[in-house]
Formats: sequence, structure tokens, C-alpha cells
Amino acid sequence: MEEMIPVNILIADRTYRIKTLPKDEEVIRKTVKIINDKIIEFKTQFAGKDMQDYIAMVIIWYATQAVADNNTTVEQKEMLNGLRKLEDQLNSVI
Repeated sequence: MEEMIPVNILIADRTYRIKTLPKDEEVIRKTVKIINDKIIEFKTQFAGKDMQDYIAMVIIWYATQAVADNNTTVEQKEMLNGLRKLEDQLNSVI
């Protein structure tokens, strides 16, 4: 079993120390970069009272993206199943 390593991440001017597997560190850092970039984007586009408002906006955006990505996957699977059924029907006619 791999040993967990400590990683310091910075989100919205606040540092957090987390432990992760070495293989996941890059993904975590990329995710943190996306979060911080979105916070900056939302700060320039929308009025907010404090940093918590922008963090909440990013959470809503991130969750919406995850749901949309999951729905796309489900739709793709349904379409693939439909195409397979159609292919089976065509093969049975030939």
C-alpha cells in the first residue's frame, strides 16, 4: 500500500494541509488551480460580499459541471445501446 504524503494547497488565500496518495497529487493541484481560476473569474463578473460568496459560486459551478458530465455519459451509453440494437436488427435482416 502506498504511503500518504502531505500536500499544502491554497484555495482563496487560505492554506490547507491534506494527505493524499502520490499518484493523486497532480490531479489535486490541477483541481485547485481550476477552483482558484474560477474564483478570480467570478470576482470579476459578479458582485459578492466576501470570499465565501465566490467559493459558493464555484461549488455550484463545479457540481453543475459534474452532473452535466454524468448526464452526457448516461446519454452516450443510451445512444450506444440504441445503435447496438439497430445494428443487431440490421444484421438479422441481412
